[in-house]
Amino acid sequence: MSIHGELPELAAAVLQPGFAGTTAPDWVRRWLGAGLGGVALFARNVESPTQVAALTAQLRSEYPDVIVAIDEEAGDVTRFESRHGSSRPGNLALGAVDDAELTEAVARDLGRELADAGITLDYAPDADVNSNPNNPVIGVRAFGAEPRLVARHTSAFIRGLQSAGVAGCAKHFPGHGDTAVDSHHDVPVIARSEAELAACELVPFRAAIAAGAQAVMTGHLLVPAWDPELPATLSPRILTGLLREELGFDGLIVTDGIEMQGVRRRYGLEGATVRALAAGVDAICVGGDHADEQTAVRLRDAIVAAVRSGELPEERLRDAVARVRRLAAWTTRTQVATGARAIADAAASAQVAVLGSTLGFAPGAEVPELGSTVGYAAARRAVRVTSTDAGPALPVSGIPHVVEFAPPRNIAIGSETPWGVGDPLAELLPGTTAVRFEAGDLEPLADPAVPVLAGSGDRPLVLVVRDVHRHPWIERTLAGVLAVRPDAIVVEMGIPVTVAGGVHIATHGATRALGRAAAEIIAGVDVPEPAPQPVAA
Repeated sequence: MSIHGELPELAAAVLQPGFAGTTAPDWVRRWLGAGLGGVALFARNVESPTQVAALTAQLRSEYPDVIVAIDEEAGDVTRFESRHGSSRPGNLALGAVDDAELTEAVARDLGRELADAGITLDYAPDADVNSNPNNPVIGVRAFGAEPRLVARHTSAFIRGLQSAGVAGCAKHFPGHGDTAVDSHHDVPVIARSEAELAACELVPFRAAIAAGAQAVMTGHLLVPAWDPELPATLSPRILTGLLREELGFDGLIVTDGIEMQGVRRRYGLEGATVRALAAGVDAICVGGDHADEQTAVRLRDAIVAAVRSGELPEERLRDAVARVRRLAAWTTRTQVATGARAIADAAASAQVAVLGSTLGFAPGAEVPELGSTVGYAAARRAVRVTSTDAGPALPVSGIPHVVEFAPPRNIAIGSETPWGVGDPLAELLPGTTAVRFEAGDLEPLADPAVPVLAGSGDRPLVLVVRDVHRHPWIERTLAGVLAVRPDAIVVEMGIPVTVAGGVHIATHGATRALGRAAAEIIAGVDVPEPAPQPVAA
C-alpha cells in the first residue's frame, strides 16, 4: 500500500488524545480500530481503580497494544486520586527526605497501582530543577533546586515505576525550573548559557536516560542558547540535535499538552502538531478542554496534509509511529511478565459482572478511597517542624481553629483536588473548626487580619498557606495575624521559603498524605513505624 493510502492510520498512531467520561466513547473505540496509538486519561476519567481497569479493558478490546497514559505525579498533581488527594507525598517531599530507595519504593508502589488498572505510560516524574522559587507552575512538583539531588530522585522514580511495567516519562525537557512564566499561558524563556544549562537543567535528564526512561516529555520553552526562534517542542536543534544525538535518547518523545498557549498561540493546534513531529516528536498529547473527536480529526488531517505537501517527511512520520509501537510493545510485554495485565483484566471482569454493560459506578454506589501505606510513611518523614520561644508546645492542648489561605488555582494541578489540614485535624480532634479564604475575600480589606482572627478566641490557631512568598496578600495577612497571635502554628504546604509563626510546619506539598501527617503532629497522634519496604521488585 502506498504511503498516501496509509496516511490516516499513520497520523492517528502518533496522537494521544483525551476524552470525557469514565467509559470509552464510541469515537475513541472507532479510532482505536483505525490506528489510534494511545489515549491520555485525566481526573475526569477516574472514579476508582476498578472503574479504570474496566475502561482500559474496553480500550484494549479494540486495540490490545494501545498506550494508556495518565498525568499522575503522585503529589499535588494527581489524576488517579484526584477525588481525595494523593496518598503519596509528591516530589518535593521526597527530595526533602532525600532517600533514593524510598523514592524508588513510592514509585514502584504507584506503578503497581497504575499497572493493575491497565495504565501503561505515566507522564512522570517531573525532572525539572526548580531553581527559581517564584516558579508558578513547577514548585513542589520538582524534587528540589539542586541538580544532583533532582537527578538522584528522577532516576530512582523511573526505576521504581518501570519495574512495575509502567513506562516513565521525564519532563519537561530541557527544563522548566528557572522561569516565572507558566507555559499553559505563555512562552517561558530560559535565559541561561549552554554551560549553565548543561550544569543544571540537563543533569536530571541525563540521569533519566541512564536509568532507562522509556519516554521524555517536551516543554513549551524558549531556550535561546540552543534555539532563539522556536520553543523546545518545535525545535529540531533541541529535540533531534540535543536530546537524540548528543544525549543519546532513543525512546519516545511526547509533547506536553499541544493545546497549551506556549505553542498554540503562535502556531495553532495544527501548526504546532506538524512542527513538533517534524522537529523529532513521536507522540502528540492532547489534553485540556480539547477532549473531542473534532480536535482529533483536525490534527490527523493536518498531519496527512503536511506529509502530502512535503512539510513533514514521510520517513519522520514512519519513525515516530515505529517508536510509538515499540513503547506499546514494551509495556504489554512487561506488564504480562509482571502479572499486572492479568490483574487488570480480572478487575475489569469483576466490574463488568457487577455492573453489567455500564462499565462504571452505579448511581449512588460507594467509590472506594485509595490509599498507599508506603506513601503515608514517606509523607511523615518529609514533614519538618521549626519552633520559636513564642511557639506553643506540640501537640496542642485544646481544640484548634484552622484558617486556610487558598491562592489562585494552578491549571496544572487543577481545582478539583482537595487539600489542607482542617479536615484531617477535625477527624483527629473532633470539634476542630476550619475556614478558608481566597484573595478576593481579604485583599481589599484595610485589616485582613480581623476576619482571620474572628472565631479563634484563645484556642490554638493553625494558619495553612501554600507558597506564601509568592502571594503578597497572604504575606500581609499573615503578618497582621501573627502580630496579634505570635503563638499561631503556620503550616506551609508549598515551598518553605518564609518561616513564620510560633511553630512552623513545612510539609513540602499539599497532598492528602502530607496534610494528614501535619495534622498528626499537631494532634499528637502516635503513629507506629511502618514495615520496611523492599527495594527490589
